[in-house]
Amino acid sequence: MTAGTIVLIAFIILIFFTALRGVRIIPQARAGVVERLGRYSRTLTPGLAIVIPYVDRVRPLIDMREQVVSFPPQPVITEDNVVVQIDSVLYYTINDARAVTYEIANHLQAIEQLTTTTLRNVIGGLTLEKALTSRDNINTQLRVVLDEATGKWGIRVNRVELKAIDPPGTIQEAMEKQMRAERDRRAAILAAEGVKQSQILTAEGAKQAQILNAEGSQQAQVLEAEGEARAIETVFNAIHAGNPDLPLVAYKYVQSLGQIAGSDTHATWIIPSEFTQALSGLTEKLGGLKPTGPA
Repeated sequence: MTAGTIVLIAFIILIFFTALRGVRIIPQARAGVVERLGRYSRTLTPGLAIVIPYVDRVRPLIDMREQVVSFPPQPVITEDNVVVQIDSVLYYTINDARAVTYEIANHLQAIEQLTTTTLRNVIGGLTLEKALTSRDNINTQLRVVLDEATGKWGIRVNRVELKAIDPPGTIQEAMEKQMRAERDRRAAILAAEGVKQSQILTAEGAKQAQILNAEGSQQAQVLEAEGEARAIETVFNAIHAGNPDLPLVAYKYVQSLGQIAGSDTHATWIIPSEFTQALSGLTEKLGGLKPTGPA
């Protein structure tokens, strides 16, 4: 091969590799920052892009998807001077490749430091009990503050979550004792309420039973009285229908006195005035009778 042929082949190879350097393919959910002669030129979006070889330089691609970063536990002092260990996790998205490249040197370190500072400011204004029961409010406050601070870096903070709030061991033991005491108290209250309801139901049942018994006794007495009244009315009607005379009535009185005298009870006899008249009538009646035997 002649020298001219070798130079031509070398030139062709150089042109080929130069052309390859001028073609860039940007994947989906990535962005590339192009610098021309050391200055920002443009941002490459997903797809095929053409750059000028040896003049344009494409910086490392930036991931535009939502990213998750977990920070190690941080000691934080609450308003009531309790040191707690707080473990947090942050979700963020890069929405401006140029700003995240030139506005901040290490955005992850900056976010971590900013999160720690903001967390101490927020927790420092809360008591331990309030911090343990207000995670949603704390998360919201952290997200608002962090999103406002990271906006100029081309970063949007989607949400912040507190994974754990760990108080000291002595505080945890005291809280467990308090929770056990509270559970015992609630159990005692529930037991007392159960006994109370049982007694109330028992009393209500006894009351209803007494009312029903009283109503039953009343109905029985009414029915018995009505029966006696009907019996007396029937006897009275029968007597008046038979038109008994005075001697017959006196005779019935004498029979009744004989039954009373034959009983074992000590009773007081009450003899009405009409009874003497009946006896006199009976005597007269008996005296008027003539013997029917032989003389």
